[in-house]
Amino acid sequence: MRKKSRLFALAEALRARRTGVTAAELASRFGVTLRTIYRDLAALQDAGMPIRADRGRGGGYALDKNYQLPPINFTAREAALLVALTRMASEQRLIPFPSAIERAADKVRAALSTSAQRELLQLVGELQFVGVPAFPVAASVRDEVETAWFEGRPLRIVYAKAGGHVSPRLVRIRNLVFERSQTLLNCVDLETGNDRQFRLDRIKQATAMDVNPS
Repeated sequence: MRKKSRLFALAEALRARRTGVTAAELASRFGVTLRTIYRDLAALQDAGMPIRADRGRGGGYALDKNYQLPPINFTAREAALLVALTRMASEQRLIPFPSAIERAADKVRAALSTSAQRELLQLVGELQFVGVPAFPVAASVRDEVETAWFEGRPLRIVYAKAGGHVSPRLVRIRNLVFERSQTLLNCVDLETGNDRQFRLDRIKQATAMDVNPS
């Protein structure tokens, strides 16, 4: 995740909470070092975001309680359903972009009062999902595919065929097909012009390229 995108996601994660979160928890969530998180928090503070650091039990980094939240009025019931759906999609890997889903859920939580957040946690905790999980995909691959798809950028991949042979490809995603156990990428091969289909779980490496790669 690029720094600009990470800063935005970090700001949304803080807005979604009414209690403090430690730097270690934030570092683990965003897959960066503690040093990077401290720099990111300082950058947000320099930009005018009222982040405070509380010590002791239940402490951590949090926004000033007077910080204005967006004017969205979800009931705890509405928010619970939205958050539950995002959790189901993420846990069962129905959609291969858990980071984007989690950011969306953060925005839903951010719109709730403290009491509604407590009710939300209780309601979501009483839901249980059972399904057929998708084949695992490396987080780094998911992030690059997400970037390429949403931003319309070419994607350079290293793809493992059924027989185990690995080959590099430069493609542009046309659309995605979500099945119960796998995600399929319908692409155009930018080197041959042919339409190709790739299984997401067989992509070993992926890099979102500039819009006009040289």
